[in-house]
Amino acid sequence: MTERDAIRADTPEGTDFRSVDEQLSRVLEAAVRPRPVRVAISEAQGLLCAEEVVAEHALPGFDQAAVDGYAVRSVDVRPAGQEPVQLPVVGEIPAGSRQPRRLQPGQAVRVATGAPLPTLADAVVPTAFTDGHQAKVTVQRSVPSAAYVRRTGEDVQIGDVAVRTGDTIGAAQVGLLAAVGRSKVLVYPRPRVSIISVGDELVDVDRTPSVGQVYDVNSYALAAAARDAGAEVSRVGIVPLDPKRLRETVEGRLLMSEVVVVAGGAGGATADEVHAALSDLGGIDLHRVGMHPGSAQGFGRLGPDSVPTFLIPANPMSALVVFEVMIRPLIRAARGTRNPHRRIVDARLLSPVTSTKGRRGFLRGQLLRDESNGEYLVQPLGTSGAHLLASLAEANCLINVDEDLTEVAAGEQVKVTFLAQRA
Repeated sequence: MTERDAIRADTPEGTDFRSVDEQLSRVLEAAVRPRPVRVAISEAQGLLCAEEVVAEHALPGFDQAAVDGYAVRSVDVRPAGQEPVQLPVVGEIPAGSRQPRRLQPGQAVRVATGAPLPTLADAVVPTAFTDGHQAKVTVQRSVPSAAYVRRTGEDVQIGDVAVRTGDTIGAAQVGLLAAVGRSKVLVYPRPRVSIISVGDELVDVDRTPSVGQVYDVNSYALAAAARDAGAEVSRVGIVPLDPKRLRETVEGRLLMSEVVVVAGGAGGATADEVHAALSDLGGIDLHRVGMHPGSAQGFGRLGPDSVPTFLIPANPMSALVVFEVMIRPLIRAARGTRNPHRRIVDARLLSPVTSTKGRRGFLRGQLLRDESNGEYLVQPLGTSGAHLLASLAEANCLINVDEDLTEVAAGEQVKVTFLAQRA
């Protein structure tokens, strides 16, 4: 039985579905951003900066050679544009030298890349422009003032904002923080997400299921999806459908999470039992959402900190689609991401698709690119059945079908949501 058939069987005619957009708006309003923490820059990669990092030191901090060569006054080598110029070499400055040196008119000093320039020098003649001699160098090409020189503050000046609030700290930002002398930075930590699978029929993957038992797929798949979204994940694993134990488990996770996800707690009698077990922790709304797969879902804010808590279907395919549509944007918003949504593009269908009227379809697809004209093409995968997890593993996008459509013909344009790209 597909999810569509199951919903028809247990949903009375005329049931009022809440729209996807309305449900998502309710979810995003509940986003809880963790309090900023100060961490070493080596631990900040991938996090969002929570402060304006103002440079207290210029970058570079002194005039320095950009290449190996000879520090000179540009005026002294200007004639080299017509005929070679010879200059006495009065010393050598390696990178890291802290000994001040003064250049006199008509002289040259040999310098290494990164070495501080001597006083009065305003240019560097690359070694390739000379005969390379160490006592008296012959300069064969002239250079203008400031040539092959990194000026003080050329990259960052004192008072400049090196990293801004809300910037994602990547390798370049870590390098810039180090370059301006910051060993620590204030960041928004990854939101903590707890994943719980509910069901007496579940067994962990290291056990052999008996008749009537199935592997716990959801806690593993959803934990991976949450990590991909940028969360710090606690995979709680399987909790039997025992009201007291379930309540205690969820209550404990509320104290150490910004998001709690209970897979197997939506739809049918199980949803009623889970809802009753958690009812004194706060309100969870079990209103059906106009989407498929995954219309059966619950959402609320539980515990003293009003932690966003989801009840999602037991079916792994439906659970992952609900995660993608509802939970991933919440995690991204909790991280402080400016746009928590995945990229959506227009694509032309290569095969027809069917959907359920009144519910927005999220169908698996393979997104392609027509190299001749750059147009996006999308090939639907599998059928509309909610149980087909293998086709989701092959998918790199979700085909969005509007609520008022039941069929979309091949060749028509549809909205397509990018999923994570393969490496």
